[in-house]
Amino acid sequence: MSKKLLFSIITVTCNNIAGLKRTAKSIEIQEFQDYEWIVIDGASNDGSSEWLKLSKANWTSEEDDGIYHAMNKGMKRGSGQYLLFLNAGDILAGKNVLEHLAQEIANEPIEPDFVYGDSLESNKNNKPIRKPARSHEQVVSGMFTHHQAMLYKREALANLRYSPLYDIAADYDFTMRFLKQAKNILYCKYPVCVFEPGGVSQRKALQGRAEQFQIRKNLGTKDSVNAAVFVAQTIAWNFRKIFPSLYWKAKSGKKSSGSKSND
Repeated sequence: MSKKLLFSIITVTCNNIAGLKRTAKSIEIQEFQDYEWIVIDGASNDGSSEWLKLSKANWTSEEDDGIYHAMNKGMKRGSGQYLLFLNAGDILAGKNVLEHLAQEIANEPIEPDFVYGDSLESNKNNKPIRKPARSHEQVVSGMFTHHQAMLYKREALANLRYSPLYDIAADYDFTMRFLKQAKNILYCKYPVCVFEPGGVSQRKALQGRAEQFQIRKNLGTKDSVNAAVFVAQTIAWNFRKIFPSLYWKAKSGKKSSGSKSND
């Protein structure tokens, strides 16, 4: 019987061969090798499929119905104990990230259902700035870390999938619903990913906030709390656009507030 892989790294891409290569390099240099790399390509015409033929990825290239449909396809292909979604252009934050995650998981008395860490994100000067995660218990306020810094235990997912109802915030809906059933949660106090800015969630931030509002409503958040979160998110986003230097100074100086939980 073959040894079960620990990690399935799932990458969704479409006509972003440069980003795909950056993601691949960050995975290939990992000291820890107990992983598989799954690539779901949306029928790119930029040479991605030709390049993938020469890679070590478990890949497919065909038309799909968008990023979250592709992520569901990747999830179905995954055989690892933990799923990590790292899209084209996003990279792991160093060559020992998977090794550190594996050690932390192994040290837990009860195998965690959900693992998350901090992130790095490039500022306007293209300098990686650390963004400490908030506690997962603050998920009602929005994504507490980047989706690329979250790992989901595959067996704990059951039949949970990304909803086709949302174009931008299906990852938020997915994570909120998963946390309602997750029992053991592990926070790792170091960056897991380097997030590539400029994606659809940032280009269509208002739509993303509106979708998050609807998601919270559907999941039973009080109207007053939901409205307050929406206003706070809007203020924070406008502050980031108008005062980027102050925004990054505040973000990088904020202490991580994540915590371990076995309740």
